[in-house]
Amino acid sequence: MTDAIKVLVVDDEPGSRYGMRRALQRDKYVLSEAPDGAAAITMIEQDRPDLVFLDLNMPGLDGLEVLRKSQARPHPPIVVIVTAHGSERTAVEAMKLGAFDYLTKPYDIDELRAIARNAADRIGLARENEHLRRQLRSYTEFGSLLGGSEAMRRVYDLIERVAKTDLTVLIRGESGTGKELVARELHGRSHRADGPFLAMNCAALPDTLIESELFGHERGAFSGADQRRRGKLEAAHHGTLFLDEVGDMSLGTQAKLLRALQERQFERVGSNDSIRVDVRFVAATNKDLARETAEGRFRQDLLYRLQVVEIALPPLRDRRDDIPQLASAFLEEAIARHQPRARRFSPAAVDALRSQSWPGNVRELRNTVERAAALARGEAIEPDDLAPVDGGTRQASATPPPDAAFGQLQDLPYHEARRRAIESFERAYLERRLSENDWNISRTAAAMGMHRQSLQQKVKELGIIKK
Repeated sequence: MTDAIKVLVVDDEPGSRYGMRRALQRDKYVLSEAPDGAAAITMIEQDRPDLVFLDLNMPGLDGLEVLRKSQARPHPPIVVIVTAHGSERTAVEAMKLGAFDYLTKPYDIDELRAIARNAADRIGLARENEHLRRQLRSYTEFGSLLGGSEAMRRVYDLIERVAKTDLTVLIRGESGTGKELVARELHGRSHRADGPFLAMNCAALPDTLIESELFGHERGAFSGADQRRRGKLEAAHHGTLFLDEVGDMSLGTQAKLLRALQERQFERVGSNDSIRVDVRFVAATNKDLARETAEGRFRQDLLYRLQVVEIALPPLRDRRDDIPQLASAFLEEAIARHQPRARRFSPAAVDALRSQSWPGNVRELRNTVERAAALARGEAIEPDDLAPVDGGTRQASATPPPDAAFGQLQDLPYHEARRRAIESFERAYLERRLSENDWNISRTAAAMGMHRQSLQQKVKELGIIKK
């Protein structure tokens, strides 16, 4: 806890107040006293203590009345009732009025300190939740994009400066970092906001369909084309077209996309008639397009056209300070949708979330929080609730073992050795994750924070078969 806990001791007996103060001084609370109920009300209103130890039996304004008045305040303190032996029934009534706990005189010092620590933990959680809510409010201007880290502030600044223009933007980042959210923010802040926003996942479509999806087709253009169809590019007229995973587009389609970018016109598949469009292009990729260009898999001239402005989204492991804020927002979403029992994270759970490597980034964090909220047994999500359903554990950081086939790679040219090593790792990694999820593609993709179609394509590329 960053701020000290303010504790008010209310008792009409000076000796009782002194004894309680002595017992609590060791834990470095900021302590104050009130000799009666009226003084207690004044101090609660003026000093706003976090925690009040309140004697029930006092002359004048008794403890129950002080409790009622304190709980009627907008931000009431946590109240622990202190009562004489034999008055437990009154203490139970006080609990119904909102008291946190009660102590019976003569009390054990360790019991007093334990109750104070429990109350302090709750106060700390309430402060942290309020801090997160303030952070959330402070960034609502960026829609669904959350986070106050320096890396995200740079992203917000670029969005603010580029959105009002028609410049083509390339959003670069790992899967699950929120590239489409950035694209939607660019559209929503532009003069095209009232026009359409259309997204196309280039990795989810085979080459035989991607041109038809992008440019549309004429009736009879190919088998099954029984009527004319507008493509995404035509439908996005006066709006924004978002090309997700553009690095997976074939070289042939890249050439046609380049012309559309340069001339803002295209032909439907099966037609020679040019169609002019007014469209803002935003593309995204999780690949290193400069390397793809060097290795002949991506057109350099198209890269130049797409990369007029580049926005790099940081992976979640590089913005760990944003994790509590993101997790809190995802928990609020889960509560609104599913009404689970869980309502908050324990401090240990927050630490556990911070410590993970999150290879699936924000998407994986969202899925983890939603699952934990549904499975948690109490009101607070604990570290055990964050584990996968099968009881396995996620490693905070994973270093792959040395490649057993290194001897076969060391004499190859660098790029070929690197390609084979990456392919070997990908195959072993995907086989393990598929096996963990009973070879269910959808479940494996969700666990990895990956698009199902992208996983299907990768499994096909690597020739992975169920074992």
